[in-house]
Amino acid sequence: MKTNTEYKSEALAALKGNWPQAVLATFIVGAVCILVWTPYYWQYAKLLENATDIEALSGSTVWWLIGFAAMMLVGGPLIVGMVNAFKNLLVRGENRLVDAEFKIAFGNWLHHFWGYFLKYIFVLLWSLLFLIPGIIKSLAYAMTNYILVDYPELSANKAIDLSQEMMKGHKYDLFYLYLSFIGWYFLSILTLGIGYLWLMPYIQAAQSSFYLDVKAEWEARRAS
Repeated sequence: MKTNTEYKSEALAALKGNWPQAVLATFIVGAVCILVWTPYYWQYAKLLENATDIEALSGSTVWWLIGFAAMMLVGGPLIVGMVNAFKNLLVRGENRLVDAEFKIAFGNWLHHFWGYFLKYIFVLLWSLLFLIPGIIKSLAYAMTNYILVDYPELSANKAIDLSQEMMKGHKYDLFYLYLSFIGWYFLSILTLGIGYLWLMPYIQAAQSSFYLDVKAEWEARRAS
């Protein structure tokens, strides 16, 4: 396995000259998720504020669930598309990130939605037990978004299982990679969140490098 410095160096090398596309790709995914979620959340908040009985409370919950479903149906595949667009930038230098994230997301939309949704639900269920199991499982499932695209013949459940297999012995490595960006997170907060538009491409590109590393190791184990 490479070091965090190597993952981040590869990320910066891939992003060099491609920052405008990277920032735009990140912004579009965030904006679409917000636009999809906001109308339903507004209805949810409005009803919840005026909720005086069980019926009104149930009505607000229904709006929240509709908003969550809409966000998953659109945002889930887009996130799968975005992370794989950054992977393609790293591997093949394909720098039309906005086009790539939409083509990947909706080229196999149902598969990407279902894989993202199941991963989200599984992490949520583990988190309901305790925070630590939820974090561990989120790290174990972290390669699922890539596997859904690289191995489209696998079912969503199999993609999640394969992510767990790839991440055996590497969950702390990924956590440590995320932790290495903590200073950038604080700097992004100081910019009122604007800095996240540059930080997220950096993280996604570094995570793509990490995925390629664990995938290569898994393939070598399987071949031996």
